[in-house]
Amino acid sequence: MGTRLKVLSVFKKLHRTRVDVFKDDTRALTAARFKINEEFKKNKNEISEENIEKMIKMGSDVEAVLRETVLQVEHVEENKLLLRPREGLLLENVPYCDEPRKKS
Repeated sequence: MGTRLKVLSVFKKLHRTRVDVFKDDTRALTAARFKINEEFKKNKNEISEENIEKMIKMGSDVEAVLRETVLQVEHVEENKLLLRPREGLLLENVPYCDEPRKKS
């Protein structure tokens, strides 16, 4: 795949992830859109293949961090928060046990 297509692919993937991660949060959606566009515009004249590949890798890493670690939380009362996890984000919880399980 050509470098230009890789850059466009990362750009689109970041925006799709932004929409999914910050759903129903207009302020966060706008700020993320602005930051993504700003970073891509700032580096649009880069000609070094090595630097472009590093930036593509960084963009992919940022997308993964957004997708895997960002949670939406909403204030519902003064001391209460409502967690709104995306589907597939939370994993099955296995309780910790100090003693190893004995085989039956």
